Order: sequence, then C-alpha cells, then structure tokens
Amino acid sequence: MPASILLIDDEPELRQLLARILELEGHTVLQAGSAGAGLRTLESQQVQLVICDVKLPDANGVDLVVRLKRDYPATEIILLTAYGSIADGVMAMRNGAFDYITKGDDNDKIIPLVDRAVEKANLQFRIKHLEGQVSRRYGFESIVGQSKAILQTIELARKVAVTDTTVLLTGETGTGKEVFAQAIHQASSRRNGSFVAVNCAAMGKDILESELFGHRAGAFTGASRDQKGLFAEATKGTLFLDEIGEMPLDLQTKLLRVLETHEFLRVGDTKPTKTDVRVIAATNRQLEQEASANHFRLDLYYRLSVFTIQLPPLRDRPDDIVDLAWQFARQVAIKTGKRDIQLSPLFVNRLKQHSWKGNIRELKNVIERAVILADTTELTVDLLPYDPNWAVRPNEQAATAVALLDLATIEQQHIRRVLQYTQGNKAAAARILGIGLTSLYRKLSETE
Repeated sequence: MPASILLIDDEPELRQLLARILELEGHTVLQAGSAGAGLRTLESQQVQLVICDVKLPDANGVDLVVRLKRDYPATEIILLTAYGSIADGVMAMRNGAFDYITKGDDNDKIIPLVDRAVEKANLQFRIKHLEGQVSRRYGFESIVGQSKAILQTIELARKVAVTDTTVLLTGETGTGKEVFAQAIHQASSRRNGSFVAVNCAAMGKDILESELFGHRAGAFTGASRDQKGLFAEATKGTLFLDEIGEMPLDLQTKLLRVLETHEFLRVGDTKPTKTDVRVIAATNRQLEQEASANHFRLDLYYRLSVFTIQLPPLRDRPDDIVDLAWQFARQVAIKTGKRDIQLSPLFVNRLKQHSWKGNIRELKNVIERAVILADTTELTVDLLPYDPNWAVRPNEQAATAVALLDLATIEQQHIRRVLQYTQGNKAAAARILGIGLTSLYRKLSETE
C-alpha cells in the first residue's frame, strides 16, 4: 500500500538512490539531510514511516528514535547504519524502532521490510482515527456550548477525569449527566476499557443486585448458569450508576463495600471477587437531604461525593440554546434524509424564551419533532408543540404583528397546531379547544 516516507540521511547519493527505489514502489518520499530538517518536516507532514541513518551530523539515530516515538507514536522507524552493531540494534528496538539494518548488505530486504512497517503504521493510524471519532462523539468535544456555566463545568470534569476519583454528577433531569460521564471516561486512563451504564431506577432490587454483582448458578429460581455482573464487565473501565438516589438501602450497603474494599460478592457466592472499576454516579435528587430523611445512606453519600459536579440547567445557559438546536436539527435531518435545514428567526426567538423545564432532553425532542413535521427546509413556529408555555411573549408581539393575519386565519392555524399535538385525534382536539366535535368538523370543512 502506498505510503508517505521520510528519509533522513546526510549522504545525498544514497538518499536519492533509496528514494528512487521507494518511489518505483508507489510511495511518496520526503528527504532530509539532518535530524533537525527531518523534525521540521514531521511538524508539517504526516508520514507513516521514517527511514533514518544512525550517524547524523546533529544527532544519533538510536537516540532520535525516542523523540520520534514520543511525538509521533503511530509512525514506524527503520534505522540504517554503515557499521552494524548488535548493541545499537538492541537499543534501537528497545527505543521503539521497527527494525535496524545495515546499509548495502540488505538491499534485497528493504522493500519487504518497508511493506511490513507501512502495514503496521497504517493500522496504528486507523486506530488513532477511530479513537478520534470516539472522542468527538463521546468526549468533551461532543459537549456543545460556549456559555460560562458550561465551560466551567467542563473544566471541572476535565480536571477530575485524569484521576481515578469517584465522581458524583448532580443536576436536573435532562442536563446531560450521562454525556458528561462518558466524556470523563474518554479523557481518563481507562478509555480503552468498557463504559457500562445502568439506570438504578429502572429495575427492582433483586434484578438490580444480580445485574450489578452477578450470580452463581442456582442462586435463585431461574438462575440456570453463572452470570457476570456489571462490576465484572466494567473491569479496567468505568461503571456509570444513573439515578443512584433510587437504589434500595440494602444495595447501597453492598455498593459502599465495593467502593471501600474493591471487592464484591456475587449473589449466591461465598468467595469475594476483586474488581478494578471507576464509579461515576448521577442523581437529580439532593442526596444529603435524602440521607437526613433516612432514604439514602449518609456514609455512601460522602463516599460518592468525593468530587461533585453540578450540571447547569439549560435556562442558566441561554446562549447555548441555538447552538444545541442547530446540532440536533442537523443530526435529525441526516437521519431523515433532509438537507439544508434552517431555523427561522421567529423559531429561534421562541426557543430562547422558553423555560426548558426538561432541559437539553426537551430541546432535543422539540427539534426532532419539528424536523420530522417540516414540509420545507425551514423550521417555523407552527412546528412547535401545542403547549401554553410556547405562548407568544410581549417582546415578540412586534415580530408577530407584521403578519397582520385575520381572525379566521389565526383560528385555522391554531386548530392545525392542536391537531398536530393530538396526532390527528379530533375528539381530543375538540376537548382542548373547548368546542363540540361537530363544531370542529365544521371549522375544518371551512378551511378546505
């Protein structure tokens, strides 16, 4: 497979000869006569392979390998020398070189060696590319917003991510706690391990205990075989416990033991199992108050809240609403095969004025609905859900007045919006409008 290769050698004739051989194989070859020139080339060009002389005017190639692998870990390095030395060869390989060969004696080996090195480098670059995609999708780069509130929250999360400390994410429903948990995982040393999420409110006590800790065959009716729990699945990774405030008290005791001893008992087992898991918990409750009411263990709260991050509600970051809306609109447009989606000024204005009690989750749902309903490329206010909270605000009257619609037209538009809200259910629409079903049919017939 053709690749970009950098030759670093202070002998121009040998460099030109090797470059010609490699170019005949389809490779793109860059040349440098010194270590300094080679490093400057690498700053501006991505290469899969560096072929470097050991004896350079400004560096020793064996030592240079250390710097190259530190700064360009996906790039492979082959060292060339006119005077072969077993000690240099061993040191070069220890420093990270792909191979070490003698000039002239190995001309018949250079092409197969280059092919193997390029194949390995391409694999490393693909892995790096995939890791970048994962980071953009799940890392801090995926969090939209430039408001002071969200930037401060991201900064806190970045600082704790590089540690192994337990994190408690708090905030209202829909503020993006799982998104932050995934971002912390991706920025941690555990990024190559699993990110396992469980909603503690979605299961009964017995099922949740079995899911978290696993069970032995025969531990209860229906347990026909051993099952690993999520603590085992998340080993070397991160376990995200969402809605931790909903966890039953007796399970809280078992969780506290895991956090303190790093071991747990599977259901029906007598021998503890070791675990190496980072725990990130989340809740929309005030756990300290829950503990005062004996609904949550105070000692567990203190253990979980070693590092607490409060996620801001959307109403505290109004400058981010439009950016989030654009992101969601583009995502839904791609999924539904629509292109060039635009947000009308009045639509944007209404988004900014809404209270967003459901936070980011509510905004995402509203935008998804609007894109699906849109018959054109522009999202307009008539695509917003029927809800008193979407009523026109005083400072929007001027923008609305320019339409100067007659009363009958306004009534027709209102009826259509109510029917959208009821998904075409005319009886439900009539109840909301406070009119009889016969009157609704009559008004609909007048619009046809």
